[in-house]
Amino acid sequence: MSTGMTDHPQAPLRGDWLWHIGVAAFVTSWWWLYHELLALSDWLTSLMPVARHSHAGEAIAFFLYDVPKVMMLLTLIVFAMGIVRSFFSPEKTRALLSGKREGVGNILSAGLGVLTPFCSCSAVPLFIGFISAGVPLGVTFSFLIAAPMVNEVALVLLFGLVGWQVALTYLVFGLAIAIIAGFVIGKLRLEGWLQDWVRDIHSGAQVPEGLEDERLSMVDRYRLGIQAVREIFAKVWIWIVLGIAMGALIHGYVPQDLMVRIMGADAWWSVPAAVLMGVPMYTNAAGVIPIVEALLGKGAALGTVLAFMMSVIALSLPEMIILKQVLTLRLIAVFIGVVASGILAVGYLFNLMF
Repeated sequence: MSTGMTDHPQAPLRGDWLWHIGVAAFVTSWWWLYHELLALSDWLTSLMPVARHSHAGEAIAFFLYDVPKVMMLLTLIVFAMGIVRSFFSPEKTRALLSGKREGVGNILSAGLGVLTPFCSCSAVPLFIGFISAGVPLGVTFSFLIAAPMVNEVALVLLFGLVGWQVALTYLVFGLAIAIIAGFVIGKLRLEGWLQDWVRDIHSGAQVPEGLEDERLSMVDRYRLGIQAVREIFAKVWIWIVLGIAMGALIHGYVPQDLMVRIMGADAWWSVPAAVLMGVPMYTNAAGVIPIVEALLGKGAALGTVLAFMMSVIALSLPEMIILKQVLTLRLIAVFIGVVASGILAVGYLFNLMF
């Protein structure tokens, strides 16, 4: 007896292949442009009426490189997370990564952070993506801390500058800070301290109702990814630009001579002073290594210098400006307090060990 239903799966719409080609073209173009950003920023800076290696030239080049880099990362990562989220509901994700597995999640996300060459602001888009996918807050913080603080660039440069023992110790303690800090933040259950729109995403309030995973076509998932980009991008892009603009000014006009005089002092307050000096600044691990080399050459203690380096790339003020659109001030204060405490401990410990 016929039921009026067909046993054959529904044929894909004719326009589906156009979506697949469009997404493939987008990813290919993104990849090419991302790898040309440095050359493009240098070329654009050369058109400006300033010397390339002047303070103004350094600030302009930094801004022209970092703004499109972070914007591109935000677009691609949020789009990808929107698609991934369509396969795994927030409930399934939290069930997988919370509870007894939360410590394992902290370790895995911190390890991922080491393998991704992100500065602090570049790590924020992936942090937002993790949040939107329903990943526990503490696990996302382990990534946010580890990504800028410990990466392969910093390890290689430290290895060449001060030897493998220091580089390995730096890796171990950096990972320990990221894992423990994320675990502590997770145990505090501070999801209520996210900004309202982020908390809605994290709780799954914006997941389209009535659509089961199996009923979504790939084009539907593409559309969900685009929707996620529009919603998140509209809320944070201006703060990304403002934060990086501030970081560019600091990057171009960093007072290295003053830093050497203060951090070269052999006093108990040198480590907290180094952390306080590092917070307003903004650069990546590769950018801060020349300053580290200069400080060590002037006789500054190793732990003091490492504390400064960690604060610059893990607690930068531009990063906090961007994070303010995702986290409340109370949660940012907890994040700063936990991470700063770990950095201070590393600084004093390195001064005792080396």
